[in-house]
Amino acid sequence: MNRIEKACQDRGMRMTGQRRVIARVLSQSEDHPDVEELYRRASAVDDKISIATVYRTVKLFEDAGILERHDFRDGRSRYEEATDDHHDHLIDLQSGEVIEFRHEEIERLQEIVARELGYRLVDHRLELYGIKLKTD
Repeated sequence: MNRIEKACQDRGMRMTGQRRVIARVLSQSEDHPDVEELYRRASAVDDKISIATVYRTVKLFEDAGILERHDFRDGRSRYEEATDDHHDHLIDLQSGEVIEFRHEEIERLQEIVARELGYRLVDHRLELYGIKLKTD
């Protein structure tokens, strides 16, 4: 059983065969696929899966806190498994590649900024957008 299926089971969700396929595809994803890409991957496993089923399942998983939705300025919602391991994202505006990273100094500075403004930071999301430097 993959992590997403386990999270669904822990929340008492009914897991159909198609939901299991979608959960498996999501668990195996090393990128941040959109619904159309998830549909392409899932329908390669089970050609009876409709795009409507993928949309409904992704929404169900997101509402349950199993998936996180990201909008990386490309007009598509992209998804990744929700975990306790915090990370931020750098999005390459030319290729669309999404790079996950964690930087302790950035984390520390965010805490300082929140505190200086009179807040206790409880959550955040950082997305950096860039164009790869040419190395000659």
